[in-house]
Amino acid sequence: MKKYILISWFFLIAMTACNDDLLDTVPQTSIPEEIAYNTPGKVLAQVNNLYKQLQNPSFYGGRFIIFNEQRADEFGQNDGNAATGSAVWNQNVASTNDFVNNVWSAGYSAINASNILISKLNGTTVVSDAVAKNYVAEAKFVRALSYFSLIQTYSKPYNLDKNGLGLPLRILPITSSGNNDLARSTIEQIYVQILKDLDEAEIDLPIEYSSPLLNVSRAKKCTAIALKTRVYLVQANYQKVIAESQKIVSPTAPFQYSQGTLTHKLESNFNTIFGGSYTGSEAIFSIPFANSTTETPSSQSALAFNYLAQPILFLTSEGISTNPALNSSSDARSSLISTNAAKQKVLRKFSITTAPFRDYVPVIRYAEVLLNYAEAAANADDLTTATALLKAVRNRSDATYVFPVADISTKDALIRTILTERRIELLGEGFKLMDLQRKLQTLPAKKGSIGTAPLVLITSSNYIWPIPSGEISTNKLIVPNP
Repeated sequence: MKKYILISWFFLIAMTACNDDLLDTVPQTSIPEEIAYNTPGKVLAQVNNLYKQLQNPSFYGGRFIIFNEQRADEFGQNDGNAATGSAVWNQNVASTNDFVNNVWSAGYSAINASNILISKLNGTTVVSDAVAKNYVAEAKFVRALSYFSLIQTYSKPYNLDKNGLGLPLRILPITSSGNNDLARSTIEQIYVQILKDLDEAEIDLPIEYSSPLLNVSRAKKCTAIALKTRVYLVQANYQKVIAESQKIVSPTAPFQYSQGTLTHKLESNFNTIFGGSYTGSEAIFSIPFANSTTETPSSQSALAFNYLAQPILFLTSEGISTNPALNSSSDARSSLISTNAAKQKVLRKFSITTAPFRDYVPVIRYAEVLLNYAEAAANADDLTTATALLKAVRNRSDATYVFPVADISTKDALIRTILTERRIELLGEGFKLMDLQRKLQTLPAKKGSIGTAPLVLITSSNYIWPIPSGEISTNKLIVPNP
């Protein structure tokens, strides 16, 4: 029997293309496996398919970001409908929940697409060795990002129990049914694979691509490095965070990374990041959407729909929205918060409130790298570097602001201030849950229009999501979470 694979032609742009526009997506189709990789164009289509997998509405197309914010404590929930994730906000999802199954499926689909591409390019003569290495490196980046997202969602925090139950570690392609039985590797083993993929990707990824759009939407050398700063931060491996950060952050202000014609640095105007161009110097990796209703997320997956149009989520008075920085006319970030007719504070970072929802989803920003570096430096007792990086982020949005001495004069105070700055700077981008869990902190109780969600202790079973019922039914070797 011939094997068939699915191809998603996602913003099919050759590496040498001079047009920055996303092309229209050709509908998915099934083609015989033996001809799916027999021309350079078809191989590139499979590379683009990797990013299409990340663009899945249940994953980095929007919903995964929303779920992480719903599970944390910055937002209240307005809508009690299950379709809008009310059970996620209420910390009450079961293994049969559609969202629990969908995120798992989307993540492993991206992983398997990566595995297939890696296997098919082993020894290929269809493209040059250099191009094949580039494509394999992109697949390893996508696989690493997907595993990193899943391990944080379905397994205990690394710093709580790195020898505990992780995920099924799938690094071989599955192209037919009946090959799903695989036991869970340890959390440590998953992180080892993530970092191995990123280290190898860094070697073979290009420094840059031919256009700003490709530099944002495809993995390049500094993309892998930036993600490593996040992974090592979750592991509290501060020396490694520092070492990776120093590859892409200059030693003194103005902090930036420049190689070839590529420069990454903080945008001088914070509003520019979310102003519609999406390919500025701060964007290291984003999920783009073409000018097509067939490629953009549905309403309930779109960030702007959840934060602004309805809104499903509003900023709670107990959260970071009450911080003076977000209520000061001198801080540019305050302009991305407004009050709606219901007198709720809402987030305006994503502003396209009617279909098609074309706001790009920011996955890695240069500001995050600086804050990762700052926190690691502070923990490593380099308060001078940590303070300089912190000030760079704050003063970009408020050039006149001076941190009180008490906020930065000691190691503990400086770390608290950096963590607060993360909450301000990265609000609504899906980071708060990760920061709570890597610090082994309780998920706080919260209030919304639909009631009150209880606090979740780190020892509680719902501190992480359950293994999905779909995986349990098809994988005889899987062990559910306790």
